[in-house]
Amino acid sequence: MTLAHQIAERIHAPRYEDLSALALEWTSHAFIDTIGCALAGMAEEAPAILMRIPGVADANGPATLWAAGRQTGVLDAALINGTASHALDYDDVSGVMGGHPSAMLVPSMMALGESLGASGRDLALAYVVGYETECRIARGVHFHHYDKGWHPTATIGIFGTVAAAARLLKLTIDQTAIALGLAASLASGLKANFGTMTKPLHVGHASRNGLFAAFMAREGFTANAGTFEHKQGFLDVFNGPGTYDTGKMLGDWYAPLECEGHGEPGLKPYPCCGSTHASVNRMLLLARTHDLYPDEIEMIEVMPHLRRLPHTDNPDPHGPLAAKFSIQYCVARALTDRAVRLDHFENGAENDPAVRALLPRIQARPHPDMPADGAFQWGAEVVVHTKDRRRLALRIDDYERCGPGGQMMSRDELWTKFSDCAGRSLPNIAIASLFEKLESITTVVTVTELTTLMRYSNRQTKAA
Repeated sequence: MTLAHQIAERIHAPRYEDLSALALEWTSHAFIDTIGCALAGMAEEAPAILMRIPGVADANGPATLWAAGRQTGVLDAALINGTASHALDYDDVSGVMGGHPSAMLVPSMMALGESLGASGRDLALAYVVGYETECRIARGVHFHHYDKGWHPTATIGIFGTVAAAARLLKLTIDQTAIALGLAASLASGLKANFGTMTKPLHVGHASRNGLFAAFMAREGFTANAGTFEHKQGFLDVFNGPGTYDTGKMLGDWYAPLECEGHGEPGLKPYPCCGSTHASVNRMLLLARTHDLYPDEIEMIEVMPHLRRLPHTDNPDPHGPLAAKFSIQYCVARALTDRAVRLDHFENGAENDPAVRALLPRIQARPHPDMPADGAFQWGAEVVVHTKDRRRLALRIDDYERCGPGGQMMSRDELWTKFSDCAGRSLPNIAIASLFEKLESITTVVTVTELTTLMRYSNRQTKAA
């Protein structure tokens, strides 16, 4: 039996009744967070540019373009809404996946589910299965896959999209294996493009391609179900011989569920790359505890786990997207403003003179005592040297994300983030109703109960 067939069997194994209360709670949080981030992202330039491309979203269809005031085909909706969900890099993360799991699931499932008349229970089951698929495949290829330069959100997340679509479309195991084989050829995304619009495009493109693969397999399109293990297939080409473990990909599915915390899911409190969060957290605590201000600072040492630095070591960011991937900028903002907010990555905020004056005094390097392959991958230490010769340091070995593996966001925290994000695209009249429906997503009869609340024309599109 091919690897794709074995994965497909696992994709089709669980029923809705098998899902735990914790898994359903996380699913609700993930939908709230991802849709909120996407609604904020729809006010950005990247999705607006996509909608100006000839042939993209031109046709009418059953799937809503969120906050765009119209509907289009399922694939184009997945492309645009998926890109918007990741446009601000504010969406959730998974340490095991090495990327952003829900952005690859929620927009594509909503578009497909809307076309099928799917229920909230259908979405919940598809989400949990898709999340499981992303993380289980990731366990077999990381961290070589991540370190090599692939963007796992797209290159691995596409298989989660296929898994979720396979459940919603009720594909057979054979069809699902073919769809996985197709997706292996459609997977793409390079970390070299972090800090540009291409990073969120990875998400939209892979979401579209995952649905495309599932549709094609349903219609009888052919692919090699042995594409994963073939000598010129996904594992040997994307990773390389001897750098993956298929046993880890196949073992222990749903025991426990990855989205219960095993896959390290977490919502972002700061709208920047997750690899900066531990350093931001430490700087915020130091600044507040010691009442620090920039004019007191001689130097700041920022030492994250080495895996967090290659894509965030940018001491001179140009543009708001680049600032999201500058650990120096994010730490500087934490000191100057005692916060890291959405408006710190808008309207030229990265050129703030107070922050620019601080950047040369921030030195970033990998932490010398955090092993590359240790159990903890998200730690950081920040050391502040003041002009009056004080040395102030704080370290955290593994930054606790806001999810089942740590402390879940409270309802107030969820609402604050959601309303702030959604308010950039939706009128106030729709925001509270949408939030309440997403809170109890499993009681939603059809997806259109959600999407009708997002059929407003965006009032704040920056590209307009």
